[in-house]
This record gives sequence, C-alpha cells and structure tokens, in this order.
Amino acid sequence: MIVLGLTGSIGMGKSTAAAMLRRLGCPVHDSDATVHRLYAQGGAAVGPIGRAFPGVVRDGAVDRQLLSVEVMGNTPALKRLEAIVHPLVGQARDRFLRRAAASGAKVAVLDVPLLFETGGQAHCDRVAVVSAPRSLQRARVLARPGMSPGKLDAILRRQMPDAEKRRRADFVVPTGLGRALTLRRLAGIVTLLSGQRGRVWPPRPRPSSIRRAR
Repeated sequence: MIVLGLTGSIGMGKSTAAAMLRRLGCPVHDSDATVHRLYAQGGAAVGPIGRAFPGVVRDGAVDRQLLSVEVMGNTPALKRLEAIVHPLVGQARDRFLRRAAASGAKVAVLDVPLLFETGGQAHCDRVAVVSAPRSLQRARVLARPGMSPGKLDAILRRQMPDAEKRRRADFVVPTGLGRALTLRRLAGIVTLLSGQRGRVWPPRPRPSSIRRAR
C-alpha cells in the first residue's frame, strides 16, 4: 500500500482534492478532523491539555480560542501542546493505516495541512501538493466568514511558502483551472501509485525492539 500525503497552503483547494480522492476510492485520513475529535467532549486530549493549560477547558471540551491565546507567540507553550497532541494524532493515523491496509487499499491518503512544517512527510511514500494562483487563493480565503487580510497574512506567515511546498512535492495538483483538470490529475496519480509498493507501511520494527524480541 502506498501512503500519499496531501497538503497545501490555506485556500489552495485541499479539501476539494481530498473529496475527489475519496471518490476515486482512496481512504482519506483528515488530521484536522482528528484534532477536533481529540478536543471535543470525551476526547483523549481534553484531560492532558486541561492540566497543562488550566482554564482552557469549557463544558468538558477544549476551547480552541482560549488555547490559542495561551500558545500564540509562546514557543515553550506551543511545544507543550505539541507534546500532548502529536502522539495522539499519530496513534489515530496508525489506526487508520491499519484499517486501510486490511481493506486492501492500494493508496491511502494522509490529509495534513502542515505536512512539511511538522515533518509529516516521513510517514508518506509520496506527497501531493495542491496549488493555485495567489490571487485566487486570497479570493477564496477572504470569502470565508470572519476572515480578513490581516488574519490571512498571519496564517500564511506560519505556513511554508507555496513555492517551497511545490519544490518538495512529488506531485503538484492544480486547483485553479477547473475541477475537471484537478480530478484528471488526481486520477492519474492514483493510477500511477496503485501499481507501486510502499515503504512506510507497515512500519519496520526498531532495532531495539528486535533485540528485545530475541
């Protein structure tokens, strides 16, 4: 099974591409949705985050706005948060990949907005980046409720530039020339990868684990 990372900057059409990949028969793991579940009532991250950041849990769920105030511009606080959330997201990702492999999937997709920024490409065989002209990107994002040019610029400063993502990617998927072209590009990628063998799944045992088993 090939593990395909799907990423792209805000407003580049990643959600649309993920939906298309599902239509093409690929199971897709949405890392944003995973984090939302972890922060919701009963989520595995609620307790640890509440202990690390007193006051950010409301009605049994993590209040994302209050949490953002705690970590914005505070590198040590952000690292504490990542130390809690990243292992939980990794566990959910591995459960997804086990299910995908058991189902006989040829290509499984990891939909991760900050894939390169967090080193997530290490868990992928190939990476596809969605991209569109900057003017279209801004128009898409600024049409969202509550969005402003200032907020968009702040988000973009935290993300790797589109040009660098395209440079690092195995595939670039255009999303500014019509959905039909995007779908054709994705279908071609899936067809190409379906005939290949992956290297990242199943994960290889660490040498220390092998020694203990002996």
